[in-house]
Amino acid sequence: MSARIGVITFPGTLDDGDAARAVRYAEAGAVSLWHADDDLKGVDAVVVPGGFSYGDYLRAGVIARYAPVMSSVIDAARKGMPVLGICNGFQILCEAGLLPGAMIRNVGLHFVCRDQWLRVDNNATAWTTRYEAGAEILIPLKNNDGCYVAEQSTVDMLEAEGRVAFRYVGGNPNGSRNDIAGVTSENGRVVGLMPHPEHAIDALTGPSDDGLGMFYSAVDALVKA
Repeated sequence: MSARIGVITFPGTLDDGDAARAVRYAEAGAVSLWHADDDLKGVDAVVVPGGFSYGDYLRAGVIARYAPVMSSVIDAARKGMPVLGICNGFQILCEAGLLPGAMIRNVGLHFVCRDQWLRVDNNATAWTTRYEAGAEILIPLKNNDGCYVAEQSTVDMLEAEGRVAFRYVGGNPNGSRNDIAGVTSENGRVVGLMPHPEHAIDALTGPSDDGLGMFYSAVDALVKA
């Protein structure tokens, strides 16, 4: 049986369909999960996709963090389930305490939309094993609150422990500390990043198919488990 990866939909989610397509491209089963339902339907991993959950009211991701489905995601992640947060999903995982740091408004206060080069700084997470360490990948970026911030002690800890999963190269688009584009949990099972790998799974429709490696990596991790 193929791996089953859940994709959550919140009010305001925009990229759940694209994330589900990426899951299917990686030859896994995509399972729709609803924000108001705490049932994860027996999935093996979860993608928290991008968009503007609850209109980004109060603060990006903060309302979604309290949705019933997130209680189950938090419990499952703490037990080792792989979880990927993309853009707004990254914001939600930070708000939920599954990843350190926080996201604030981009430097310059402008929405950023462009194809962005990233360097894979940690290829040992559940979502990055298909990449070579130091590989540079081209992934679309689109965000308004994409500036990653954290206390200096937290940034130092992430750097010392190799928990920066992805780093911007060729220019920092939003002012993130240390050019951080994505981070991982201590056990490497939870990863969040601001760029959108689900929009880079087919060279015909994206700038590359570099994002597909994240979804294949998760499938590999689940098969090995």
